[in-house]
Amino acid sequence: MSAVPPPPAFTYGPLTVTDLVRYAGASGDFNPLHHDEAYARAAGLPTVMAHGMLSAGLLASFVTRWFGAGSVRRYKVRFRDRVFPGDILTAAGRVTAEVAGPDGGRRLALELELKRQDGQAVVTGTAEVAA
Repeated sequence: MSAVPPPPAFTYGPLTVTDLVRYAGASGDFNPLHHDEAYARAAGLPTVMAHGMLSAGLLASFVTRWFGAGSVRRYKVRFRDRVFPGDILTAAGRVTAEVAGPDGGRRLALELELKRQDGQAVVTGTAEVAA
């Protein structure tokens, strides 16, 4: 495999309720679980929780910082655990294979993970990038 740049350091947080409200406004997802403390507690949560797609978007941002905007050809995630205000999220990734793209160009297969400060993975995934 040809030289691959090392993954960038990527940490976000601590996450705030303001982050969740801003994401709700940008995405149009105003489910009260994400911004209404009383509603979230009544639903059995300790507090409001982050949107899953916010976490997925942070992990995608890690990939584009690593390989550049427009490089992502495939991106797939799995949600593993909830994220709450106060959490600090750190992304990591590794190249698992080099593959030929349909245009004959070089592509890299990646394994990805977004972890909370306690080491628990909150999102895992894979991606394929043009390199």
